[in-house]
Amino acid sequence: MKITWVIGLLLFFPTASSADSLMIEQEHENIAQMNREEYAIPYSGVPFVDIERLKEFIAKLDEETYEPPIDAYIADSGRIIPEQMGSKLHRKVLIDHFYAYFYEKGASRIELPMLSVPPRVDSNLLSEINVKPIGQYITYFNSRNKNRSHNISLAAEAINNHVVFPGETFSFNKVVGKRTKERGYTRAPVIVRGELSEDIGGGICQVSSTLFNAVDRAGVKIGERYSHSKRVQYVPQGRDATVSWYGPDFTFINYYDFPILIRAKAIGGQMIIRVLSSDEIDIEPRTVPKASKMLPQEITVHGQQGID
Repeated sequence: MKITWVIGLLLFFPTASSADSLMIEQEHENIAQMNREEYAIPYSGVPFVDIERLKEFIAKLDEETYEPPIDAYIADSGRIIPEQMGSKLHRKVLIDHFYAYFYEKGASRIELPMLSVPPRVDSNLLSEINVKPIGQYITYFNSRNKNRSHNISLAAEAINNHVVFPGETFSFNKVVGKRTKERGYTRAPVIVRGELSEDIGGGICQVSSTLFNAVDRAGVKIGERYSHSKRVQYVPQGRDATVSWYGPDFTFINYYDFPILIRAKAIGGQMIIRVLSSDEIDIEPRTVPKASKMLPQEITVHGQQGID
C-alpha cells in the first residue's frame, strides 16, 4: 500500500527546503518528508532530537504503511489458498537513518525500510492438519427466517478455517468479534434473562452451541461455557453455549500436541462444524448426544421470528 503525506512544522527556522530534508520513498515514490527543524530542540546552540515528536512520526508512519499478513485458508471447493506475507516498518533502521541525516546536516533520500510479517497459518500447516476428523456436530435452523439465518452464516464464516494451536485458548467472542450493524449483523430474537427479546446478532448462539458440541466430541478442555437462562431446542438440554459481547463467552483450550482446525458452514438450514487435525494426533473423544432434526417452534417478537 502506498501513501502520500508530508509532516512539516518549521519551529525554529524561518524556511526549510525539501532539498535539505530526509525524503522517504516507497517503491520509488515520495511518501513522507522529515525536516530537521521539526525535530530539533536547541540547547546552548546545539540541537538535540525531540524524541517524543520523532516517536509520534514513526508510529504514524508505521500505522499507515503496515500490511497485515493473510493466512492460508481452505476454499469451499477444498482447495488450499496460499498465504500472503505482510510487512511492517523497520523502526530501528529508519531511526538510524534519521540520526545520520540529523547530525550530518545533509540532504538525504531513503527507501522506506520494511520487515516481513509471516502469516499465522501457512499452506503447509493447513495441509498437515486438514486430515483427520476428530469432532463434528450438526444443528438445524429455519432457513426461511432470513435475519437469523444471515447472522448464523456470518458467525460461521468468522470461525471457519480458524486454527487453534497447542496450548492456545479459543475465545468465541474474540474470534467472531463484536456483533454490530456495521459488520453486517441484523436484528433477530435473543434470550435475555429468561425472556425472548430482539437484538443485533440474534441466532449466533446456535453457532457457539454447535461449536461447543463439536469440540467437546474432540476431547478438548472446555473453559468458559454458560447455558441460556431458558432452554433452547436446537441442542439437547444442557448442551448449549450462550455468548454475548458484553457478557458470557465460550472458550476451550487445545491441550493436544497438534493444532486443530475448525471448519464451519451454515447451509440449507444446517449449521455444520467439523474439527480436524493431523493424522498423528491421539485424541480422547467424548460421547455427545445428537441434535434433533425437528425445527423448534418459533415465536414472533416485534415482527421477527426465531429463538436464540
